[in-house]
Parts: sequence; C-alpha cells; structure tokens
Amino acid sequence: MEPDNPLLDDFVLRLARRKRLPRICFVATASGDSDSYIRRFHEAFPPSRAPATHLTFFERKVLDLKSFVMDQDVIYVGGGISAGAIRWFEDGLTDSFGRPYRALNDGLGFVRGACCPHYDGEKERRPALLRLIKHGFPSTLVLDDGAAAHFVGMRFAEAVSSRREARVYRVRLVNGKVVQTLIPTQYLGKS
Repeated sequence: MEPDNPLLDDFVLRLARRKRLPRICFVATASGDSDSYIRRFHEAFPPSRAPATHLTFFERKVLDLKSFVMDQDVIYVGGGISAGAIRWFEDGLTDSFGRPYRALNDGLGFVRGACCPHYDGEKERRPALLRLIKHGFPSTLVLDDGAAAHFVGMRFAEAVSSRREARVYRVRLVNGKVVQTLIPTQYLGKS
C-alpha cells in the first residue's frame, strides 16, 4: 500500500530471527497468486535487503511445504493490510464477498476476537463495523491504513505505524454502548 514508505517492512525485517539478510517469503493467495503482485514483492525485497522467495498455491511447486516454510525468517501473507490481517482472528470485517461489508465468520482463530483494517481509509467501513458491534460482533482490533499490530505468538505486543496519524483501536460493546479505545501506537519514523 505504501511502496515509497518502507517503515513497516523495515520493522518486520528487524523482528526476524536472522538479523543479517533475513529470508522472507511471500504468500500471494489473497491476490490469486498474481504475477504482478509477486513481482512487486521481489522488487521491494532485493537480495541486498532480504533474500526473497514466494509460495504459490494455485500452481504450487513446493513439495515439502513444512520444510520450505520453516526455512524462512518472515512469512509475508498477501493481502497483509486487509485479508492477510483478518484471517488470523476468529472474525473480521471484509469486503471479500463484495459490498456491503460483512462479517467474515470463519477466521483461523489463532487470535481471539475480530480485526478490521482500513478503518480510516474506506469511509463505509467504520459505520459498518459499528453496526455489527451493536448487534453482538466480537471485540475488534481496528487498524488505520499505515498501522499494524505486532503479535508474539497469539498475544498482542504493540501497535506501530508508518504514518504519524495512523492509529490502532479496540472497538467493543460495553453496557450496550459501542466504545472505541485508542491503543498507544508507535510511529516508526523520525519524530
């Protein structure tokens, strides 16, 4: 989403277990293994920055999937700013099935609750989420464009952003009212 702003990508590379030239793998399933999306990923991560590879599922060439994945330091899941973010939660707000926005209902469930990306970037998304929350949608981690949530295992560790104004919130129903709580979000650029 921000080809000229590498702050979030640099943050992810710093988290890699191998500090010098970490291996990074792109899973492009959310884009249908789009060749142009894969090419842009490799352009963003040249060999001098991080040896990049990709894993396709529509025409998979990797036979030993577990060994291949375990050999990587970073797995970058395509749609990482939306579909790639919500899939780890129990639920999420998506437009993957077309509009209007609706509940995903069948996330992987590694993280409890729900996730909603593009909170400030798509004007219809916030009101759609608030309506769902009023009708019992689970507590939701919401991300402005340019913001990210860092989890260690299944536990939230911190919120970071590549844009000064980008924020992370928790939105939930408390005593019949929708409450939006700002989560301290660290700007990754120079202050």
